[in-house]
Amino acid sequence: MKIIKKIVIKQIITENSKQTLKNNFNNHKIRLEQECQQLLFEKKKLQNKSATSKQNVAQRFQQEINKRKEKIKLADFKIEQLDMLEMGSEIVEKEVEALVDVSVGSNWKEIMTEGAIIIKDDIVIRID
Repeated sequence: MKIIKKIVIKQIITENSKQTLKNNFNNHKIRLEQECQQLLFEKKKLQNKSATSKQNVAQRFQQEINKRKEKIKLADFKIEQLDMLEMGSEIVEKEVEALVDVSVGSNWKEIMTEGAIIIKDDIVIRID
């Protein structure tokens, strides 16, 4: 029988991986800022055009803009944290699911122990 088990993917920080992560955070931040600008534009457009309550329109758009501004702050925080990381540090990148064989006589504790795949510059260097 096969079961699904979560496996943690960890990345060892190198100059290349640090720069890649930083670029990803900056690109995400830029995309969020563009969305804020687009929402402001749409808000003005609807307020001038719409017969609906201008107060409701402004409030809904402001909520969406605020959500994105919070995500921008989070991206800034992640960039700050990334700058503080030392080379060789391990960070959790994500979790994936893996199929694991289970049969009669299998050691359940061994099967359910936390597994991890360690990556350095997109190359698997260790499986724990």
